[in-house]
Amino acid sequence: MKNIFIVVFALLCFSAKAQQPATAEVKFPVADPSPADIVYFPLNAPKAKAGDPTKPVIKIVYSRPQKKGRDIFGVLEQYGNIWRFGANESTEVRFFKKVSIGGKKIKAGTYSLFAIPNKDTWTIIVNSETDKWGAFTYNQAKDIVRVNVPVKTLAKPIEYFSLTFTEITGGANLVIGWDRTQVELPISF
Repeated sequence: MKNIFIVVFALLCFSAKAQQPATAEVKFPVADPSPADIVYFPLNAPKAKAGDPTKPVIKIVYSRPQKKGRDIFGVLEQYGNIWRFGANESTEVRFFKKVSIGGKKIKAGTYSLFAIPNKDTWTIIVNSETDKWGAFTYNQAKDIVRVNVPVKTLAKPIEYFSLTFTEITGGANLVIGWDRTQVELPISF
C-alpha cells in the first residue's frame, strides 16, 4: 500500500510539472561593436582594497568606437560639428566633489561630455543633460562650460576611442585619443 501511494504521488507530481508551460528561450542582444568602458581618477580608485584611503574624484562612462581603417576627424566626424564624445549614449562624467574646468567651478554631480572637433583645436563641453542617445538632442542651453584645447597629432593611430587621466599639480588632465588625434582637458580640484 505504501509503495502504491509513493507511485501515485510521483505520477501526480510529474503530471503537474508536465502541465506547466515551457518558458521560451530569452534572446540576448549581440555584443556591441563599440563596447562600454569606465575610467576613473585616480586610475586605481576602483581597485582600492579595504582600508585603502583612495577614493574616486572623477568617473567617466563611455563607449569606445573603433577606427576600422577609416579616417576619423574631419571625415567620419566632421570638423565643426557637435560630437557625442564616443559612441552610443552620450558620455557621462561624474564628479565626486567640486571641480574647476576652464576657470568655471562645477558642483559634484553627473554631467554629459560632448566635443566639437576641429583640425587644430577642440571645444570640450560639459553639459547638464544626461541619459541621451548620441548628440541628436544636444541642447546648448544646458552647457555648463566650454573649453578650447589644442590638438596633438600622434605618430601612430589609436584603434579604439580612448580616455585616461594623467596627474597634474592640483588636479588631472583628461587625455582623449583616437586615430592620430590627442587632446587634453585640465581639471582642477
